[in-house]
Amino acid sequence: MATFPLITHERAGQPIAWRDGSPVSAGRFLADVAQVRACLPAGRHMLNTCTDRYRFMVGLAAAMSAGKTSLLPSTQTAETVRQMLQFAPDAFCLCDADTAIAMPVCRFPVLATPGTSAAGQDDAAGFNVPAIDADLCVAYVFTSGSTGVPQPHPKRWGSLVRNVQAEARLCGMLDGRSHAVIGTVPPQHMYGFESTVLIVMQSANALVAGPTFYSTDICEALRATPRPRTLVTTPVHLRSVLGAGLALPQADLLVSATAPLSAALAVEAEAGFGAPLLEIYGSTETGQIAMRQSARTQEWQLFPGLAFEQVNGVSSVSGGHVETPTPMSDVIEPREGGRFLLHGRMADLINIAGKRNSLAYLNLQLNAVPGVLDGVFAMPEEADACGVTRLAAFVVAPGLAPAGLLAALRERIDPVFLPRPLVFVDALPRNATGKLPKEALARLAQASAARPRAGGEGA
Repeated sequence: MATFPLITHERAGQPIAWRDGSPVSAGRFLADVAQVRACLPAGRHMLNTCTDRYRFMVGLAAAMSAGKTSLLPSTQTAETVRQMLQFAPDAFCLCDADTAIAMPVCRFPVLATPGTSAAGQDDAAGFNVPAIDADLCVAYVFTSGSTGVPQPHPKRWGSLVRNVQAEARLCGMLDGRSHAVIGTVPPQHMYGFESTVLIVMQSANALVAGPTFYSTDICEALRATPRPRTLVTTPVHLRSVLGAGLALPQADLLVSATAPLSAALAVEAEAGFGAPLLEIYGSTETGQIAMRQSARTQEWQLFPGLAFEQVNGVSSVSGGHVETPTPMSDVIEPREGGRFLLHGRMADLINIAGKRNSLAYLNLQLNAVPGVLDGVFAMPEEADACGVTRLAAFVVAPGLAPAGLLAALRERIDPVFLPRPLVFVDALPRNATGKLPKEALARLAQASAARPRAGGEGA
């Protein structure tokens, strides 16, 4: 039976986490895992809702070492919880805060050890790292299909290990130094799961436990953490922190995913943090599969061992950690040497008056207009009364006038794609990963339907 170690830290005193600038050792982590494992109920499926990243990692490791599988849906609404119980009737919830979740609850215990110091934990005696079966289904990560019912995607330990070790190698995090990883995305999301939790466990590095969602939190976490330090984030968080007027601490690496990143924002981020930026491409189904330095090139580079096969315009990826050929939802233009270009999601491709474009491209152009803090194009469900399809756009741009924004867009996109209406809002209803759920965007459109249209008529 093939196995991989739970963590790759070789000494009990190596840091595996940082909290308020103090290290948590690998030895203490394993003690905490054992304590939490002893508290877990009998059910084989665990909904891990811990918001503290260290507690999430401890809970994940406790479940793995007990042969249990974590459930990681994209939301924790009452309907989602009901669907999780339909999928796994024996499921229980591990939480580190008060919750109204309607399933059996296991409260994260007060740890018997302080959990904030590596002192006294350097003795290798008793430092026994559990071996985990490579075939163990560590987690089910869920996406919503067209029906809105969560679709489970099993994640096996061996594939996850190969995946995040490849990422660590490409990010230069296997150089023998202890890298600190600061994440702005929830650990329950596939990107946060891989790039802020699993990568730490499988590269002998350390995550930062505390909250790092707001711009001030991000800067404080960077300052409190020793170098080398990596910020794992999204374009939305980058725009927010770069526009906050804060003194930016030095980083050693920036990693971005969940939405396309413009070259201009990548250049600004690299200059602001004094660090290179790597953008990750992947999906919930495949995990991460490619990377690029967005400030330097539009081409993506597949992870080693992966390859595309195109059939009837659909690109499927396989090899490496992707065990079976998996179709991608994007329009992909393969190039030599495992490189490729992305031309937007298939579902985002639009045709208006015989002209084609993608919503992803239009969003990039909208957000590249000086003065736009955030913005998104939306395709209406139906044509207007004259049978004409009109794109809408929602934008956060407090210093811009509608006419000025439309004039700037005319210089960037074909007039047939100009938004009608163009709706100015105070904020977009993004979730914790910076994405705009379809339902939230639909509610925004409904709420703005009765408002006066701001400069959206006439091209």
